[in-house]
Amino acid sequence: MKYEKPPLTLEQQADQLIGRGMEADRDILIERLRVVSYYRLSGYWYPFREPDPSNRGSKLDRFVEGTSFDSVWDRYVFDRHLRLLVMDAIERIEVATRTAIAYHHSHAHGPFGYADDRSTMPRMKSDRHRKLLDSIQTERNRSRELFIEHFETKYGDSHGDLPAWMAIEIMSFGGMLTMYRGCPAEVQKAIADQFRVPDVIFDSWLGAIHVTRNICAHHGRLWNRVLGVKPKIPRAKKFPDWHEPVSVTGDRVFGLLTVCKHCMNIAAPQSSWAESLRILLEKHPAIPTSKMGYPAGWQESPMWN
Repeated sequence: MKYEKPPLTLEQQADQLIGRGMEADRDILIERLRVVSYYRLSGYWYPFREPDPSNRGSKLDRFVEGTSFDSVWDRYVFDRHLRLLVMDAIERIEVATRTAIAYHHSHAHGPFGYADDRSTMPRMKSDRHRKLLDSIQTERNRSRELFIEHFETKYGDSHGDLPAWMAIEIMSFGGMLTMYRGCPAEVQKAIADQFRVPDVIFDSWLGAIHVTRNICAHHGRLWNRVLGVKPKIPRAKKFPDWHEPVSVTGDRVFGLLTVCKHCMNIAAPQSSWAESLRILLEKHPAIPTSKMGYPAGWQESPMWN
């Protein structure tokens, strides 16, 4: 099917929304659409559309009676601040993880051991390991970090690879995740132990954080998203606080926020991050937190109180 929809002016976009039943001050609506696109906002007003009784799961072009643009905008603003908070936590967790990988791997296998894919990176296939080293070299060549320039000047003629603690700082989050997954079991365990969970759990957390980081970096909708890559929840037998009196699940944002809270307790125990999240929720009382995976009585969870 050929796409034949023409571009609409801001005024036409506003009139279309109002014509479909959205309550709004037209002038304010036009100004909002000037800085945040119709298409981006559509994800926030989609839940307000009338359901189609003839086609379960689909929506009609009209909005439920009483839908106001203020409610849609409130969800957009909430989501923007939520992403900023999540990115703040991810930064702390990422830096702590990079530090732990470099520390534990280099102490077990030396500063340049990560470049050997036989005994020191046993969980990584040779082609993937080569791609990782190539990506590090690419970042090394274009880096303007002073520690890289110093190493090149003093040691570059003798070493084709950077020490682990330098390499880890210039690789992407994806590269860091690849390196973690390639580490020997004992190194993975030492890193995960630092975050007080089994290595298989921490691996899933890094995968979920990686995807969430990309969502936030591209300003994607987060608040009510069903996570495609889910963080595993520690088992009740050894980690009862995750299950009683409130059960934490990993398919919605609440599970990811709980993972961030747990990691922040370790990586940045002095942080007021959890309190900032509480304040954000209080500022936006109309947000349906159940759509985020928040269970009733979540405040009673030992993970949060």
